[in-house]
Amino acid sequence: MPTTRGRPRSVELNERAFHRWARTHLPAGRAGLLPLGDDAAALSVGRHRVVLLSSDALIEGVHFARGSPPLRIGEAAAAVNLSDIAAKGGVPAALLMDLLAPPGTPEVWARSVLRGAERMAAQFGCHVVGGDTKPSPTRAVVGCSVGWAGKESLPTRGGAQAGDQVVTTGVVGYGGAFRSDITAALRVRPRIPEGRVLGPVAHSMTDTSDGIADAAHLLAEASRRRIVLVAEQLPLHPRLRRSIRSVPGRLRAAFYGGDYELLATMTAGRVASVRAALRRLGCPLTLVGRVEHGSGAWLERDGIIRPLPGAGWRHFDRR
Repeated sequence: MPTTRGRPRSVELNERAFHRWARTHLPAGRAGLLPLGDDAAALSVGRHRVVLLSSDALIEGVHFARGSPPLRIGEAAAAVNLSDIAAKGGVPAALLMDLLAPPGTPEVWARSVLRGAERMAAQFGCHVVGGDTKPSPTRAVVGCSVGWAGKESLPTRGGAQAGDQVVTTGVVGYGGAFRSDITAALRVRPRIPEGRVLGPVAHSMTDTSDGIADAAHLLAEASRRRIVLVAEQLPLHPRLRRSIRSVPGRLRAAFYGGDYELLATMTAGRVASVRAALRRLGCPLTLVGRVEHGSGAWLERDGIIRPLPGAGWRHFDRR
């Protein structure tokens, strides 16, 4: 550990490094159906069934503005938690919502947040079943999602195989397209039905909450494989194509984070049938890359392959 005049120097918190530490030092990091740090945790509840657990938070000044509509905040808080269930091909069962707010906060704010969360949850057959309220210097909404999945069809981040195709739902760069519109960025649609289709056939899968580039790095690291994204194949959000002229600028915005799509790897023979099934759900599926022997995440552009930038949302990046 670095030292200053003989004393240990504290290392700043980094989310990915902290997850790696947790996997090494906590018992659940060394055993379990899903590695610690995956989109969700999974506990066996029988020979063929698992319960999925995940938690996520939205914080005022980071994820929503002071004047953001509380109904929209609640919808987004539920959606980002349900997205983790979708990333494991699960069926939502329940949501817990903790509301943190400064003393003096109008009760109508809290009521509207819960109404929004319940409205989003009900769309996917589950409900808000409890939670907690606590005073806090800053408003925040902390959710915990519970879901069910099949043990035999549980896609981890670490299952990508050389020869797999890399596919994504929806479009790339929604978060980048609306990063200056924090209210629009709260419009999150968890890909629950799509995850149910992808889960049984995907070798690996994760959501793109922190951007497709970050998701590709996560799959490559967990799978110990080389993942190559092809720039020309990325289904960029139309707003990026209209507002940003340069290709490098479009890619930087596309990798910003906040998309909440699903990035998966599967055998080439599965892609056509899965694409057809998702089309019936009204969701496009796009082939965006490939898995090879090797390591790391890479970007192919104009036939040239370079390291994929470590882009995406960084929760503790003060820049």
